[in-house]
This record gives sequence, C-alpha cells and structure tokens, in this order.
Amino acid sequence: MRYTIYLLFAVAAFSCAPSQEPEVAEAAAPALPNIIFIMADDLGYGDLGSYGQRQIQTPHLDQMAAEGMRFTQVYTGSPVCAPSRSVLMTGQHTGHTKVRGNFSAIEVPGLPEPRRIPLAPEDTIVAELLQQAGYITGMFGKWGLGEATTTGEPNAKGFDEWFGFNNQRRAHSHYPDYVWHNRDTFPIPANQQQQRGQHVHELFTQFAFDFLKEYRDTTFFMYLPYTVPHSEFAATDTFLAMYESQPWSDQEKKYAAMVSMLDTDVGRILDSLRAYGIDSTTMVFFCSDNGAANRYEGTFDSSGELRGRKRDMYEGGLRTPMIARMPSQVPAGQVSEVPWYFADVLPTLAALAKTNPHKHIDGQNVLPILLAESDTLPERYLYWEFHEREFDQAVRWQQWKGVRQGADTPLELYNLTDDLSESNDVSTQHPQIVQQLTTYLDSARTVSRYWPINE
Repeated sequence: MRYTIYLLFAVAAFSCAPSQEPEVAEAAAPALPNIIFIMADDLGYGDLGSYGQRQIQTPHLDQMAAEGMRFTQVYTGSPVCAPSRSVLMTGQHTGHTKVRGNFSAIEVPGLPEPRRIPLAPEDTIVAELLQQAGYITGMFGKWGLGEATTTGEPNAKGFDEWFGFNNQRRAHSHYPDYVWHNRDTFPIPANQQQQRGQHVHELFTQFAFDFLKEYRDTTFFMYLPYTVPHSEFAATDTFLAMYESQPWSDQEKKYAAMVSMLDTDVGRILDSLRAYGIDSTTMVFFCSDNGAANRYEGTFDSSGELRGRKRDMYEGGLRTPMIARMPSQVPAGQVSEVPWYFADVLPTLAALAKTNPHKHIDGQNVLPILLAESDTLPERYLYWEFHEREFDQAVRWQQWKGVRQGADTPLELYNLTDDLSESNDVSTQHPQIVQQLTTYLDSARTVSRYWPINE
C-alpha cells in the first residue's frame, strides 16, 4: 500500500484551515456502496447540536443529520471502550464477544499486555467480511482489540491498511511519540522527547484523506475510530480560540474544542466525497463508543436528560448519538426512534455489501430502517454486561430497561417511554416483567474464563 508520510508540515496547515480540496471528478458508480464508519471516543449523547447541545459548535455534524437519518435510541456495545468496540466488530453482545472488558480477570502469559485479551482467529469481524466481499479496508485511529504480534492486530483481522493505536491506554495521549502503521511503528518527530508538536488527531484525518484519494475509484470500507474527545484534554490552538471567551474551566474549553475538531474533520471528509463524485454512493455513519466520561452538568449537559455516564449501565453510559447519511438511499431529515445497538452493525454492513454474516452473532440487519423501508424490528432483548465493579448487567426489551448491579442484587426496572431519565424504579409494580427479564439475564451469557461472574 502506498502512503505519503506527513511529518514535516506546519500543524495548522491541515488541521484548522480549510482542507486542500481534491480535484472534482465524476466517478463511476460502484456495484456496491462504499462504507465509512466514524466513531468518537467518549462523546456524550447530548454533545451535538442535533441532540440538544447549545454551547459546543457542531455545524457539520448537525448538517450531516439534516442530510441523513438521526437515531435517538441507538446503543453502544458497552459503557467502556474495548468491549464496546468488540461488540461493534464481531456482532456479538458482551455476554458472547471475546473482549468483554478493558482488562481481563486473569493474566495470560505471552501476551504483550497480559490482561488485554486480543481477538482470536475464529472471531470473524466486519473488516474480514467486507474484505472477502471485495472491499479495500482501512482503519485510522484507536483499535484496542489486539496488541502488535497478537492474533488480534488489525492487519490479521481484515484491514488492508491501518494507522493508529493498538493499545487504548497509549491512546490517552494526543501527543504520542509513535503510533503504529500496519505492523511497523511510526515515529512522530514533533513529539519526541516529550515535545507536543503534533496532535495525532490531525494525522488520523490526513491518512483518511489519503485513503479516500487512493481508493476513490474502488469499493472501500473506512473505519475511523477517532480518539477525541477522550482525555487527556488537548486541542489545537485554533479550536481553543473558538471558546477562549467562555466563562468555563480550562477542561471544559478544551473538551468543547476537541468536539469542534472532530466536527470540522467530519465535514471535511464529507466535502471530499462530494468533490470525488462518490457522495451518493457512500454510506457514512457517525457515533460514539460509549457515554460521556463527564456529564458537565450546567455547562454542556453531555448526557442530556439521560441518567449516568461512561461506566454506568444506565442510558447515559450506553446510549449514543447515531447519524447515517447516503444521499441516494437514506432519506434526509428523518428522525428514527427504533432501538438498535452495536451488535447490529456487522449484519447491517454485510447486507450493504450483499454478503452473508457469520452465524454466531447477536445482531440484526437494520438496513431496512436506514433506508426507511420499515419502521420496526423483530422483538428482541438487547443485552450488556460490565466487569469493572461487580458483575453488572442490563437489558432492554420493548420500553422496559432492567439494570442489575451485582449478580445477587434485585433487578431495577424502568419504563423508558415514561421515564427516560430512569429516575423511578417500577420493579415492585411489575413483578412479571421483572421475572421475565431476570430469567433472560440468567441465561444471556456464555462462560468466559477471562471475565467470570465473580472476579
């Protein structure tokens, strides 16, 4: 794969100023649609203007929502990073997917990081399915599902080209001294010896632009799991200047600036699709990996009216903004309240690519919802488990949300239609629903030696 290495340019040249516009071209429509899946890191449900935000400027994502379909009841795979991404990639919920937490309960000798469990060869993921269907596959950002040299590294899991962080802990810095480019380390000279000259978000976007330019006449899948607005809080000067007059804390200003960096680059990517003549043949998704790390109540209200945040099994930890856009296929300006979640992404992208998903998945194809061919899905349970405190579980069925914090604790029950903020536990009023959901939770998972019930 050919890539131009961008190291010796001024940071502001492509980050904050308008992008160098690619030449306009009329591309022949591919037999299959291109797919771009953009995912923010720790962006809250209420952080976009189209989801109620009034302080942070997100005009490009708001325009994307106006040009596509905005979903109000889409859920991530987990309230934290690695398992959420594992659900997204495998189509299996956290009771079945290989990676069910950021760290396993046991150490595994021989791994570069002994408690970071990688995906295995038998774990078929989205990129492998699309690669087999003839797509050129690229990823630029944070992976988190397999260190270098393990069975879960991106090039072993269907990505032709990738650039970014294998390890999500290293992704806590936006000024790393190196990242990975395929199976080789990629030094960043401007960040050597603890200097902070190159924000890595800019490199992710530049590699994305290069990928689009090189493969615009093919059929491609681009996964763009950005690392903003995750902490550390750091943004480039131009975006910080947008909020310097606000009466907020430094952390709040930096958070808002990172969200605006993200918003601007999504806009630039959509502009590139238009310029290359592939706008109407490319399905673009935008979402977050889990809830906001901080609610910022009174300033941004990053969770909106939802209860909780990252690491909570309540709606604020699990619900994500989700926007889908493809001008020729997805109706513009529509809002869907159909509940679905990250496990549905694999079968949905498989349907777009006219290929069959593997059998061992928990998700459903939601393409008919995206194309406004249907406004319902078959009835089912949505399931989550979480291992960083006790063994926590959550389930959604119809309008009912059950939360069990600890394997032996009673189930909390909420009616999301009447109580979106999950402030009124109605378990005592609906014992039959409690029993139904409890029975489901007791049978929803398979045993994992890495993530047992009683760690």
